[in-house]
Amino acid sequence: MEWLVTIVARLIRAGQKAYTKKWSFLAVFAFVFLASTFVLAQLDLLPEPAKAPSASAVSSQPAAVADMPALEVPELPTKITIPAIGLSAAISNPTTTNVGTLDADLLKGAVRYPTSAELGEQGNVVLFGHSSYLLIPGDDAYKTFDGIQKLKAGDTITVSSLTQEYTYRVRSVSKENTSDGVIPLSVSGRVLTLSTCNSFATKSDRFVVVADFVESHAIPSS
Repeated sequence: MEWLVTIVARLIRAGQKAYTKKWSFLAVFAFVFLASTFVLAQLDLLPEPAKAPSASAVSSQPAAVADMPALEVPELPTKITIPAIGLSAAISNPTTTNVGTLDADLLKGAVRYPTSAELGEQGNVVLFGHSSYLLIPGDDAYKTFDGIQKLKAGDTITVSSLTQEYTYRVRSVSKENTSDGVIPLSVSGRVLTLSTCNSFATKSDRFVVVADFVESHAIPSS
């Protein structure tokens, strides 16, 4: 390295002497620059140029935020439709677990149990409805969930909010007695449970349908 320092010092002195002559100074400056670059290159001291990332490196990076699916906002259900058994009913969403209030809402159609999950969130969306094969002219509320025991694994159920339709696929159909246990509200994933109900004050045999969430999409504007 000592010889390099000597060469650079001589070049600087030569540049100082040539300063009074413009073009000579520029020529010396250019020579010094090129000579220094050459020497640094020989010693492998020049900085490496930036390299473009390889295809494999790019593919391993997380997806851009813009490509990630939007998070769903929990919504209250307003309607249930089951094509396999021709079922279509409105859904009430009471805010109290008072038995009298829940039974009154059962006379309007299906009822979402107040402490169960809402559409678009993890947990069990639990819907109750009357099921009766008595002939009651002009009052279909007692038949809201008639026929759910005929559903089979794989049948689809659509539950709608004001803006979205949520599709579920039937997992199981069973007959249960509520005295043997209650319907779990905390479950893994997004689940829909339908249950027939004579009254929220009674414990009797009920048909229970459990379905798993498949997908959701916006309801087309009319």
